Amino acid sequence: MAKSPLDTVRKICLELPEAHEVSAWNAPTFRVKNKLFVMYASPDNHHGWGRPGIWVKSTAVNQDLLIQSDKDRFFFPPYVGPSGWVGIYLDKGPDWAAIASLVRDGYALTAPKKMLALLEGRLDAVAQNEMAGRAPDKPRKSATKRAAKLAKKKSVTGRKAPATQSKKVTRNTSRKAAVKTVRKAVKKRRS
Repeated sequence: MAKSPLDTVRKICLELPEAHEVSAWNAPTFRVKNKLFVMYASPDNHHGWGRPGIWVKSTAVNQDLLIQSDKDRFFFPPYVGPSGWVGIYLDKGPDWAAIASLVRDGYALTAPKKMLALLEGRLDAVAQNEMAGRAPDKPRKSATKRAAKLAKKKSVTGRKAPATQSKKVTRNTSRKAAVKTVRKAVKKRRS
């Protein structure tokens, strides 16, 4: 049985660090830190217009170049098209390597810098292993797991870390200073 386009898209998206799938608007969406970077457009609803496709986060320049280069494969998606997203049809023999590259670009536009460093490190390790003919290394523990362990330790002790408290105090004192400055300026204008 032939693999569905959604299965391939799912595999490409979920290989990225901390990417996860969320069902929204009756369609699978792929996110990092709960920020959308790919949405599947089913041929069965108005998002796909009768053809399977995905909407990928992109820049307006890349969107324009892709749509102008091949109007049979790329399209201007509804709702998110004005923000630079590009639609990619997945029927008629899609180039999965190119789609994976565009998905990684969309992920890079969405993911925090730490996630990008994980991705770049993972890609560098894979490239080095491929050149040497070795199997890829096991991925490191995700940042989420490390953060969960740290949060668990904090909840066991029942208090916040001193660094967090000092940031809060500094932030509050700087706000107070800013409020005082604004009040002084307002008093000067009134007099």
